[in-house]
Amino acid sequence: MKTVRLVFFTGLAFSLTKCSPVREQQKSLSQLDRRAQEIKLYAQKNGYSTRYCFLLDMGLQSGLKRFFVYDMSNNTMAFSGLVSHGDCDQDFLKTARFSNTPGGGCTSIGIYKVGRAYYGQYGKTYKLYGLQETNSNAFKRAIVLHGNIFIPDQEKYPKLICNSSGCPMVSFSFLDKLSSVIDKSPKPVLLWVYDSPPQPMIAVPKQRINWPLANLRRRK
Repeated sequence: MKTVRLVFFTGLAFSLTKCSPVREQQKSLSQLDRRAQEIKLYAQKNGYSTRYCFLLDMGLQSGLKRFFVYDMSNNTMAFSGLVSHGDCDQDFLKTARFSNTPGGGCTSIGIYKVGRAYYGQYGKTYKLYGLQETNSNAFKRAIVLHGNIFIPDQEKYPKLICNSSGCPMVSFSFLDKLSSVIDKSPKPVLLWVYDSPPQPMIAVPKQRINWPLANLRRRK
């Protein structure tokens, strides 16, 4: 009986390890090279920066680092940090849900162009422009890249971090690191928000979009 119990718990522990969020993070890291190559092709075809890109795997648990800054020139991850997902207008959302609906408060998957910085409620902030159908309302929704005092610098797993109202929200120190990449880039940097597994995006054509005027009031 003891032997059976031991085998059962050993198997359970192996199963939990195999499917754990940490294991999923390791899997995500192992796939960064392939994803970076995809977005580099898109950048080359459409005139964006081919030096750095931002890869956000929102399929990972929020207490783990899932905002990856990838150096496409040296084919390596430069650094990473925590990033929040949208609450979809709920009190708290443990895992990310995705929507492009204005006023919905959800994260939108897809490729974004990181635009110019401005100073708002949370200090330095970057406008984001959605380049796909899945995030085409980003500007209208005032989805921006910004810092927040409630986002820590270190991983909190198994704990979770707070939600945003749809914006990719990071710590202020991590935003400083991102700024050093964005502000020095001669071409716009691309930011790709995806779920696990990521949606294909190479076939998406370049589009010229006339963005409507929008109230860029900062979201939480």
